[in-house]
Formats: sequence, C-alpha cells, structure tokens
Amino acid sequence: LLVSDEARKEFATLRRTFDEVNSTLQTKFSQEPEPIDWEYYRKGIGSRLVDMYKEAYESVEIPKFVDTVTPQFKPKFDALVRINSILDPLLPVSVLVELKEAEEKSLKESERLEKEIADVQELKQKISTMTADEYFEKHPELKKKFDDEIRNDNWGY
Repeated sequence: LLVSDEARKEFATLRRTFDEVNSTLQTKFSQEPEPIDWEYYRKGIGSRLVDMYKEAYESVEIPKFVDTVTPQFKPKFDALVRINSILDPLLPVSVLVELKEAEEKSLKESERLEKEIADVQELKQKISTMTADEYFEKHPELKKKFDDEIRNDNWGY
C-alpha cells in the first residue's frame, strides 16, 4: 500500500521502467540479425577464408530469448496495482500513520546500512597499506581490548 506521494512516484517509476524493459525485450532482442553479404567479402578477402567464416557463422546456434519472468510476475504486479487503487482511499488514518512510521524507520536503517557499506568498502581499499595505528584510530574499542589483553598477559590462546 502506497502511503506517501513519494512512494506513489517510486511505484509509477517502477511501472514505467518495467514497461520499457519489457518493450525492449519484446522488440529489439527478438529481431533477426541482418544477413551478411558474403559476396562482398569474397571480393576483398578471398573465397576460402570467407567460406570458412561463413561455415563457422552458420554453425553457431543462438537460442531465442524466451521471457519466462514477465508472465510469472506481471499478474502479481497488476494485482498490487489494483489492490492499491482499491484500498488506498479506504485505509484509516492510524494505519497510514503506522505505515509512515515503518517507512521512516526503514529509510533510517537503509541509510545506516549504506554508511556501513561505504565504511567497509573504504576499509577494503585501504587495508593493504593501513598501519595498526591507523586502524586503531578508527576503532578505539579494539585498541583498548588489545591493550587490556596484553596488560593482563592474555595472548589469545
């Protein structure tokens, strides 16, 4: 159920993108390739080489694209659109507020996870040249833990 205008816009964008991709798959990738003018190449290169390429080209079998995904998900997608258009005006305000809060919580969690991913990617890039001091500067809790273990003569075994 789409609560906010932003969610409705995102859903419309998703639907438009889905239709564009589906259209591209049905038209562009289902066309036959243009035939090769083998005689043109025979004049410039020579018959034996062109015949060899022609034989190799004709032996290649390119499978036809069969869209098995769209028939599986399009009914579900259309059902969601119908359900949303029916239920959207019928939802009580309390449900809308609850959904909005869940959306905000989800967005905050997404931001936190994106930041964590960025931190891990940055660490991954720098790890081969990073010193222990640089690492401990970013993770003081680990430095404290290691210092405590060394101080207590606990070497991890």
